[in-house]
Amino acid sequence: MPLAPRIDKGPYLQIAALPVMRAEDGTLRILLVTSRETRRWIIPKGWPMKKLPDHEAASREAREEAGVVGTVGREPVGVYLYWKRRVAHFDLCRVSVYLLAVERQLKKWREKGQRESAWFTVEQAAGLVDEPGLSDLMRRLPSLLPG
Repeated sequence: MPLAPRIDKGPYLQIAALPVMRAEDGTLRILLVTSRETRRWIIPKGWPMKKLPDHEAASREAREEAGVVGTVGREPVGVYLYWKRRVAHFDLCRVSVYLLAVERQLKKWREKGQRESAWFTVEQAAGLVDEPGLSDLMRRLPSLLPG
């Protein structure tokens, strides 16, 4: 039986970190990771955590999925929608995205070896992700940053 969108519930709310840094040449870079199942390029994301504010939960997802730590913004820089693949259907998810200014990458982290990660220019990253709303957010990123 083919997978079908499930529109009776949702959208389900998720949080995500958009890990960024300036390269030595001054260009803005975005860190993407692959999803564990489909190996698509995504940003670190997950479900809100009961005992953490959403921006801190997004930061934790980035540490667990990509091993990056830094300063996370308290307010989302944007939102996007996507269809989350389930066993028998898709669920609509609304993702609040928090900017994470990466300071360093750890040598060991929870999901190391389960995902690939790589730094890309804004335009490269926007072209690699499947979600149009996330691509648009990435392309607007330079105008959202101070200085």
